[in-house]
Amino acid sequence: MTTQNSKGSGWLLVALAVLLAGCASGLSEQARSQVTYAGDYERLQRQPDAYRGKVVLFGGRILNTQAAAGGTEIEVLQLPLNSSDQPRADGTSQGRFLVVAAEFLDPAVYQASALVTVVGEVIGQETRAVGSYPYTYPKIRPIEVKPWEPGQEPRTGFSFGVGGGGGRTGVGVGVGTWF
Repeated sequence: MTTQNSKGSGWLLVALAVLLAGCASGLSEQARSQVTYAGDYERLQRQPDAYRGKVVLFGGRILNTQAAAGGTEIEVLQLPLNSSDQPRADGTSQGRFLVVAAEFLDPAVYQASALVTVVGEVIGQETRAVGSYPYTYPKIRPIEVKPWEPGQEPRTGFSFGVGGGGGRTGVGVGVGTWF
């Protein structure tokens, strides 16, 4: 009976470790906890003003960064996010959005083609030409912006250990996530 409980506890620990590993993110928990819209990007993109005031979590590939005296604007091609909130470079975009920051965000850090994840408040929309097509961009005021280094993907490691001493034996399971 003791053996059966030990096996059950071991599997429970492994399952818990896997679950916790899947929750790792490059964003702070403080920023993530403010998200009030978890719907899909395409719905928001069709009517950005309807979501004014909502806090979103989106990511994508930077198309352009413009810094000026009044702040910084980043044009982002939206991409779906993986379980660590990193944009999936192989994902299909549902559109574009603008990150409009009151502060200076260095274009050397937020370079064209870099991947970025943003938690921010929808503050409206703006229509601009993409080629000769009038395109409506949702505008987002950032709460937190996470630029991803090329090849930077979260990695999860598992460790198992067995120890003993003093007539006792123990088994341990560890998990860690790093970027």
